[in-house]
Amino acid sequence: MPLDWARPLPECGRVDAATFADTIVRQGQPVVLRGQVADWPAIAAANAGRESLARYIGQFDQGAPVQVMVGRPEIAGRYFYDATVQDFNFHRRMVPLKVLLSELVRFAGDPAAPALYAGSAPTGQLLPGWSDANPLALTLPGAKARIWIGNETRISTHFDGSANLACVVGGRRRFLLFPPDQLANLYVGPLEQTMAGQPTSMVDPDAPDLDRYPRFATAMRHALVAELAPGDAIFMPTLWWHNVRAFGPLNVLVNYWAEDPTASSPFTAMIHAMLAVRDLPAAERAVWRGWFDHYVFDESAGRVADHLPEAARGVLGAASASRSQRIKHYLVAMLGGG
Repeated sequence: MPLDWARPLPECGRVDAATFADTIVRQGQPVVLRGQVADWPAIAAANAGRESLARYIGQFDQGAPVQVMVGRPEIAGRYFYDATVQDFNFHRRMVPLKVLLSELVRFAGDPAAPALYAGSAPTGQLLPGWSDANPLALTLPGAKARIWIGNETRISTHFDGSANLACVVGGRRRFLLFPPDQLANLYVGPLEQTMAGQPTSMVDPDAPDLDRYPRFATAMRHALVAELAPGDAIFMPTLWWHNVRAFGPLNVLVNYWAEDPTASSPFTAMIHAMLAVRDLPAAERAVWRGWFDHYVFDESAGRVADHLPEAARGVLGAASASRSQRIKHYLVAMLGGG
């Protein structure tokens, strides 16, 4: 279902690992990679029908349960908040993967089917052998395959804290993207009460209420959209907002997030800044803005300790594992667990 107010996402054909790393990732712009994983055996199974795809996935299943988001038919696949915006319009259940797959096949064509969605399950744990059978020729630092399985679903506009390469295996998916600078125009919901870890936009892009959310009209002018079929992939840089709509009774996607297990969360740091800085008098906030600029945001921030002997730079030293540990120990001591 195209959105005629959004511009088409840039796209290209299949690329090799060097082109992906040196051109696509380095440019930091979203792009669709048509047919990137079309040679996966999983794609052949999907092209043979939903039962074939369910059987193919099932052959890797070792009995591990998955968390399924279950919504009533009335939500029409849109996982979202309830009317109070303090709870959600779905509940979660842990079920065996084979049960989820059989229910998705059973509900195919049923207009009263519940919304079913299991997301972000590491294939190494849930489906041992999947990545060997369906290898990715491209790489992102620290990335491991994760699988997403459901029926017709609408995932609210959100961002990821790292670069994301998503590959469609079964069904069709529409990706609607907004640049990071559209934050203020997306009307973001609660920061700490989220559906899957990341804050989401309150606007339904399939039926935007511009009376209630007038600035979304500006976001619409910056939106990019593409529909992906089995075998297609999409690269989404860090912090790009994306809304994902899946069509059909059995949709399967495998994605890869760039991951650095030693990295700390800028989002968490921002939340702490709300506690420590946001409610200060305006004059004090202005001073602290200068501190943040000097030590964090200015291009020269990495050289603010050049006047100190290297051994005395402490938390101001060059990025390294030891500096990260020093900063964490300092924070633990300063926060005191409170």
